[in-house]
Amino acid sequence: MSKQVVYEGANVIIVGGGPAGMMAGLLLARAGVSVAVLEKHGDFFRDFRGDTVHPSTMQLLDDLGLLGQFLARPHNRIDRAEIYWNDRLMQIGDLSHLAMPAPFIAMMPQWHFLDFLRDEAEKYPNFQLHMHAEVSELIEDHGQVTGVRLSDGREMRAGQLVLMCDGRASLARAILPAQSLGAPIDVFWFALPKVAAGAALRGVVHGRRLIVMIDRGDYWQCAFVIAKGEGAAIEARGIAEFRATVADALHRAAPEEVAGLAAALPDFDKVHLLSVSLDRLERWHKPGLLAIGDAAHAMSPVGGIGINLAVQDAVCAANMLYAPLLERRPLTPYCAEIAARRLLPTRIIQGMQAAAHRNLLTPLMASGVGANDRPPLALRLLNRFALLRRIPGYFIGHGVRQERVTTPAAPI
Repeated sequence: MSKQVVYEGANVIIVGGGPAGMMAGLLLARAGVSVAVLEKHGDFFRDFRGDTVHPSTMQLLDDLGLLGQFLARPHNRIDRAEIYWNDRLMQIGDLSHLAMPAPFIAMMPQWHFLDFLRDEAEKYPNFQLHMHAEVSELIEDHGQVTGVRLSDGREMRAGQLVLMCDGRASLARAILPAQSLGAPIDVFWFALPKVAAGAALRGVVHGRRLIVMIDRGDYWQCAFVIAKGEGAAIEARGIAEFRATVADALHRAAPEEVAGLAAALPDFDKVHLLSVSLDRLERWHKPGLLAIGDAAHAMSPVGGIGINLAVQDAVCAANMLYAPLLERRPLTPYCAEIAARRLLPTRIIQGMQAAAHRNLLTPLMASGVGANDRPPLALRLLNRFALLRRIPGYFIGHGVRQERVTTPAAPI
């Protein structure tokens, strides 16, 4: 197919229609900037993506006057975290006391969240969303990124900026240096029908296994943590042994659900492997290009805060870029400022995730927890003192360096 410029009217081309891309697209279009979002898939439907919308993200929706409409969509609410440590139930986190518009985690399929952002963005005439638009190459001219080439050969030119929100396999990583922090784990995701009542984020530590159970109303979304590269060996041993391992870990934490494991996991087609990465770009920008979200920093699932960090990146980028974009000022200084501002929370969160990998997960998978081993002191203190449980709740709810929307609203 011959190359063809199909769209030249966007000041900003956003590559990737995930949470960061769609939030940035909405905020920039709302401020009057011409935006085209390119999403390689034909819809947003993907299972076992991060489905947690944290209080900090809902604070942003409240800033936009959209929180009520968002919460009108079907969702579940989680405001506490608990852990079974060798069959002992311990309370370790409480979000219910947060002084925020939504002091809980909203569990909503990510495609519903993205549909919501799309519906709001499309109210602005300067917003365009192109589906089935897979970007295969960045176009550069004398060291400046000027547009993108799609997998079907078409080209799209950006008036001022290409904003990379295309995840940890971002094309930006081919032209910007990255630093790997290492990740000793992978994760098997699967769904387990929920029988018992209650709503919580639940961890289960049993022997050499850690399973995280996220309450989804009528089912648990389960993350079964394994050593890096162990997935193939587990699959080779067969689904029956996998079910037995899961049942052994969950026999006290979810006894009613264990009975349904055979129906829930008839084969490994119902189990999805996530290869975990923990890394970040050493430089997030070059002339004509800025990377944010997972494109700039791949996060571990530890803490479940990667999506919300990406959304905060998008808000920061929109806040700092909308005026220079409208006034057609050079963008490089502003991109550098965005990267510097968002690097601090990235470093802190990745440092905490790396510490959890090193001090908890690696020893757990190597030697396990003995039947008589006491829980760590931090867990015992959280379980004993309710006020202390507000500390992890505050961190989960607010994050690090919480951003607020300062972009204006252009007339629709």
